[in-house]
Amino acid sequence: MDWQAARVSLLLAGLTAVLLLPPGIALARWLALTRWRGKPLAEALLMLPLLLPPTVIGFYLLVALGQGSWLGAWAARHLDLQLVFSFEGLLLASVLVNLPFMVQPIQRAFAAIPHSLREAAWVCGLGRWRTFVRIELPLAWPGLVSGVALTAAHTLGEFGVVLMVGGSIPGQTRTLSIAIYDRVQAFDLAAAHVMALALVVSSLVAVALVFAADRRRPLQER
Repeated sequence: MDWQAARVSLLLAGLTAVLLLPPGIALARWLALTRWRGKPLAEALLMLPLLLPPTVIGFYLLVALGQGSWLGAWAARHLDLQLVFSFEGLLLASVLVNLPFMVQPIQRAFAAIPHSLREAAWVCGLGRWRTFVRIELPLAWPGLVSGVALTAAHTLGEFGVVLMVGGSIPGQTRTLSIAIYDRVQAFDLAAAHVMALALVVSSLVAVALVFAADRRRPLQER
């Protein structure tokens, strides 16, 4: 086991899930409730990271975050921050790539809440914010658990975007998926097996959490 790569992977997965949760909740709720005509286009854009090859996404992120771009140049000039081949840039790319994994389960959870329940809360004197905090969030918690679990698991196993944007810098951007690739290239199959098995187990746990949370939906219709 490459413990240094494991530490980077776990840190990246944890930070990605934490940073994505608040905007993921906001975007998911908006998509669940909006009647905007452009909603199908917004959902299609959200789905792109699931459909495009990771190397394609990584290439465009590399172009967008490199110092030749306005964002990369601005970050380097004003924040003294390099957005490619650094952990910070890798984290930003991970947040963007994992957006659908966080949003979609939460969107389904908010969409399953009957609107009549919100209206009843408003009639009882609860404002929109208190209704959201005291009624909607407790009912949508299975979606939140699913979103966090899927985001963390996908981040642990991501390869193409990590390689394109972060490279393979030990202790900074070298994750378990990159370490597995390096071990296979070196014909060290025993070490690759150990790290690959760790990722398989983490994915299995994440999927089990998703199914367990889905079985406990308070308003699930039978």
